[in-house]
Amino acid sequence: MDEINVLEKQMYENLKKLQEMGVEVYKYGYDFTHTLKDLIEHSEDYLEKDVVVKVAGRIISERKHGKVVFWDIKDQLEKIQLYIKKDIVGEEKYDQIKYYDIGDIVGVSGKLFKTHTGELTILVESVDILAKALKPLPEKFHGLKDVEIRYRKRYLDLITSDESKRVFLKRTELINRIRDFLNSNGFVEVETPILQPVYGGAFAQPFITHHNTHDMTLYLRIANELYLKRLIVGGMNRVYEFAKDFRNEGIDRTHNPEFTQVEFYQSYADYYDMMELVENMFLTLVPEKRITYQGREIIFEKPFKRIDFYDSLNEAVGRNVKGLNVEELKSIAEKFNVDLEGKKTYGKILDELFSEIIQKKIVQPSFVVNHPIEISPLARKHREKDGVVERFEFVVCGMEIGNSFSELNDPLDQKERFLKQLEERKKGDIEAFAMDEDYVEALMYGMPPTGGVGIGIDRTVMLLTDQSSIRDVILFPLLKTEK
Repeated sequence: MDEINVLEKQMYENLKKLQEMGVEVYKYGYDFTHTLKDLIEHSEDYLEKDVVVKVAGRIISERKHGKVVFWDIKDQLEKIQLYIKKDIVGEEKYDQIKYYDIGDIVGVSGKLFKTHTGELTILVESVDILAKALKPLPEKFHGLKDVEIRYRKRYLDLITSDESKRVFLKRTELINRIRDFLNSNGFVEVETPILQPVYGGAFAQPFITHHNTHDMTLYLRIANELYLKRLIVGGMNRVYEFAKDFRNEGIDRTHNPEFTQVEFYQSYADYYDMMELVENMFLTLVPEKRITYQGREIIFEKPFKRIDFYDSLNEAVGRNVKGLNVEELKSIAEKFNVDLEGKKTYGKILDELFSEIIQKKIVQPSFVVNHPIEISPLARKHREKDGVVERFEFVVCGMEIGNSFSELNDPLDQKERFLKQLEERKKGDIEAFAMDEDYVEALMYGMPPTGGVGIGIDRTVMLLTDQSSIRDVILFPLLKTEK
């Protein structure tokens, strides 16, 4: 029998012993007076007042010395030492704690003091088990080394890794700061459908489902853009939504089929206004203006660099790619070792060339501007340049963090773009846009000039917590079924 099984057997035996002693091992609640964080941050005040405190946490270590037991218990990130003496807690309680295990969750009350080494400690007067653990913590609480187990059993990762827990607490903080930023700029938070009869707003394959009552095919949304712009038509001039979106695509370092983004739209604005808004947002998220990501120093200073799509690509490949046919683009891809698997249309090939040759080399915060019209069916034509649209992608360290348009509000142009997308679909582009007649009809009622942005939350958290994989910032990333 291996060590783990021996430990589990002992934990079950301890559970039985406690139950035989009449101990309720799974309590309904516990009326604590302080979190460990509060206790530690204000310890001098509590020491001076000599007050009784009640706290709760998980036992993470144990040391015994005669009739004295030392525990360390942990709350969210903080831990504190407990000093348990038989003469103080009484013989009955002291006999019970013999059957407590590392991993058990306990509640204690007592007074604070400092040991001769200066360690903050609670002199325990009363102790109760709140939840009995029946499996030992992994690797003696030194963290999970198996990456897949970290993702598959995130609860163990969070128990054993403060670093991992800090990433997810930081994620919540960043989302709240984005929300505060948008609220302070007059945006209104809304909710739009996740189940959609027509999917759109991005190049992607959807997940397909079925509604039995209406006997209709529905799609998990790939983006919430078209619904948010319907609200702009309706006179809600500044709207945003934190959205779970779903794309039936591959998984890699920066992609997960279920992901989070925030999209926001502003009436009477264009992509220049959106650039400034994104700059201000990220300066709010990074007030020190500098971070380190994967060993590189990233500096957030206005204005972020502007990189023209065609100009940068033309310079890199040594010729003007604008207007080339598919075969000519393929020859450039071959020359620069760009894999075009699955990319069949002019726009998709051009986009892949840019992504591999230019985007991967962009390190500092930059706006890639003025994309080809063929890959931007929801963006307005550029007011001065032919063949391109008023669009930017926000790129840092080779990652696309956000995407923005001067939104197309001409319903006739929009319908024509949708029809061209249907042609692309016939040519083999399975990610091409579907025709959304209702959205076109909405535009016919008049949508004011509008700027819109989508920011990937997962990638933003990756960037600002220095994580190399999207799976390290999603609590429960999609994994293959465990064999």
